[in-house]
Amino acid sequence: MVTRGLSPRTTAIIGLVVAINIIVLSLGLKSGLRFRAAPLFGFVGPPNHTRPAPPRLPGLPVQPGRPEEWRLNTDREYLLDMAWDFNAAPTTRSYEFVITEGKAWPDGVVRDMLLVNGQFPGPLIEANRGDRILVNVTNMLASEPTAIHWHGIHQRGTPWFDGTAGVTQCGIPPGQSLLYNFTLDGQFGTFWWHAHHSAQAIDGVLGPMVIHAPEEAALRETYQHDRVLLLQDWYHDTSKVDIAKYMAPNVENNEPIPSSGLINGRNYFDCARYGPDSGKSCYGNVSHSVFTLEPHTKTRLRLINGGAFASFEFSVDKHSLSVIEADSTLTRPHTTHRLPIHVGQRYSAVLDTNQEANANYWIRAAMVKFCFKGDENPVLDSTTRAVLSYGGKTDATLAPDPAQSIDWQGEANAVVCKDPEDATLVPLVRKPPPPATRFVAVDFHFAIGANQMSYAKANETVTWKPQSNSTTLLDAVEGLRSPVAASWSIPAPEGRVGVFQQDQYVVGVSHDTTEVVDLLVYSLDDGSHPFHLHGHDFWIMERGGGAFNWTRYHGEVTVSGPSVADRPRRDTVTIEPYSWVLVRFIADNPGLWAFHCHMAWHMEAGLLLQFMSGASTLAKTDIPEHIVSLCASAG
Repeated sequence: MVTRGLSPRTTAIIGLVVAINIIVLSLGLKSGLRFRAAPLFGFVGPPNHTRPAPPRLPGLPVQPGRPEEWRLNTDREYLLDMAWDFNAAPTTRSYEFVITEGKAWPDGVVRDMLLVNGQFPGPLIEANRGDRILVNVTNMLASEPTAIHWHGIHQRGTPWFDGTAGVTQCGIPPGQSLLYNFTLDGQFGTFWWHAHHSAQAIDGVLGPMVIHAPEEAALRETYQHDRVLLLQDWYHDTSKVDIAKYMAPNVENNEPIPSSGLINGRNYFDCARYGPDSGKSCYGNVSHSVFTLEPHTKTRLRLINGGAFASFEFSVDKHSLSVIEADSTLTRPHTTHRLPIHVGQRYSAVLDTNQEANANYWIRAAMVKFCFKGDENPVLDSTTRAVLSYGGKTDATLAPDPAQSIDWQGEANAVVCKDPEDATLVPLVRKPPPPATRFVAVDFHFAIGANQMSYAKANETVTWKPQSNSTTLLDAVEGLRSPVAASWSIPAPEGRVGVFQQDQYVVGVSHDTTEVVDLLVYSLDDGSHPFHLHGHDFWIMERGGGAFNWTRYHGEVTVSGPSVADRPRRDTVTIEPYSWVLVRFIADNPGLWAFHCHMAWHMEAGLLLQFMSGASTLAKTDIPEHIVSLCASAG
C-alpha cells in the first residue's frame, strides 16, 4: 500500500481500517447474506437500530465497479415542466423502448429484473391531447414475448394497440420489435404504461404517462410544481418464482406478500431483516427518495399505484392533501390526510408546504396489511417512505426528526382495502350519464379445481387463459365475417358470444348502434379487487354489500337525473369483499376490451373477461398485417 506523504500515525490508522474491511468482507462472503464492502473508510451493512428513526440518508456510496447506471433519475425525469405549452399544435412524439434483463437493487436487495432502456423505472411519456404517439418496443428478453398496455388510453380506432397479450395482440417475440402508433384522442390527465404479458410489469416494465390539455390552464395556476410519484409494492423474487409458488398444485396457496415497497423506484431496506442463510445479496446504503420543495409553495403530486397486490394509504406527515383528480378525471378539490390508492389507480393531490421550515417530513405509502391473506412476510416493512425536505433544510439527507415529522395518528388506519368515498370524487365538469339501454351482470369467485389449484371463475363458467398464437380480437373479426356468424347476437350460454375459444369469456354489448351498458359486478370472494376496464371510462352508479337493491335500480338509477349527475368517473374501481358495484359505460368504441382484476396474481389465476363493442364495425375492420404477423411468429 502506497502511503507517500502521510505521517506514520496516519499510515497506521489507514492500515488498520483496511485490515478491518478485508476481514469483514471475507466473513461476509462466507455467509449467505453478502453485505458489500464500500470504498476505504466505509462499510455497507445493517443500519444502527438504536435510533427510533432510520439512519442517515443516503448513506455511503456503493461499491466501486457497481454504479447504479440502471437507476432512472426520477428527480429529473418525473418532474414536469411548468412551462409546458398545452396549447401547442398536435405533433408526433417518438420513443424507443428496449426491454432487457438485468440485475438491480431498487431497495438494496439484488434481484433479477426487467429493464427498459437499461433503466428502472421506465421513462415518462408526456404529450398533449391530440398528439400522435410512436413507441417502438424491442424485445431483447431471452425467451419471453412481451406487450405494452397504455393504461387508461381508449385507443379509439386502434384497438390492436391496446397492448393486451392474447386479447388485442400476440406478444412481441424475443428479438423482434413492434411500433405502437396511436393518437391521444379526447383525453388528458394522469395515466401509465406497463407490460401486459404475464406479470412482467411488476418485474420492472412500467412507467408514467401524462397528457396535457388547455382545460388545465386555470387549475395549473393553483400550484407551482408538478411531479409524478410512482408507488409499488416490491418483491425480492421474480414474478416467475412467485407465480410458480402461487399456482403450485396441491397447496391452495394465498397470494404472495410483498417484501418491500418503492416510491419512484427507490426505498431503504434494512439488510439485517434477512438471515445469513437467506441467499440474498443486499446493499445497505440505498436511500429513500428525497423531494426538496420550497416553503409556502404548492405541488401537484400525480400518484400512481403500479404494484402487484397491495393497496396503499398515502400521506405526508403534518400536511393535508387536496385531491383534484381520480383516474384522469378532474375532481372538485377535497381535503384529506390519508388517500387510499389501489393497484392500477391514479390520483392527483396538491400538497401545500405550509409547515415549519428547515425541517424534513416523512412521505408515507402504508400497505393495508389487513387485506393480505395467510402468513405475513417476516422481512416486510409495510410502510414505504420518502423524504419531503423543505428548501431551507441544511441537510436533506437526514431522516426526519420524530419530534417534527408526526404521522396522522389521530386517524384510524384502514382495515379494509377500499376507495375513497364516492361523494369525495365529484367530477369538476359535470357529465351526467345517459340512461342505460343494456344490462350485464357478472359474479366472480375463486374455486378449487383439479390438484387443489385455485382458479378464478366468472359466472361459474370460465377461467381466462391468454392465447399465445391468436387473439380474441382476431377471432372476433374472422368470426364476424363468417357466414356461421351472420348474426352477432347468436348467444352462447350466459350471453357469451360463441365464436371464441372456451377459455375466453366475451360478452357482446353493442352491434351497429351505441349502447349504454349497466354492468353489475358481484364479488363472492373474501378479498378486495381493483377492476380495470380497457377502452372506456365508467360512472360508478352504486355500490354496496349484500343483495343488490333492484327496487332502487328500477327507480332512481335506471334513468339519468340529479341523483346520479355527480357520480365519479374513472376506469379502475375497487370491489370490496362480498360486495357489488354497478358501473355504467358507453359502448361506443369498437374493439375487444378486457375487464379484469389488476392484481397480478389474480390475472394469473384467470380473473379477466372481455366486452365486444361495435361488432358491425369490427366485421369490416382490417387489422394491420404487422399485428397479425406477431401471432404467426408465435407459432
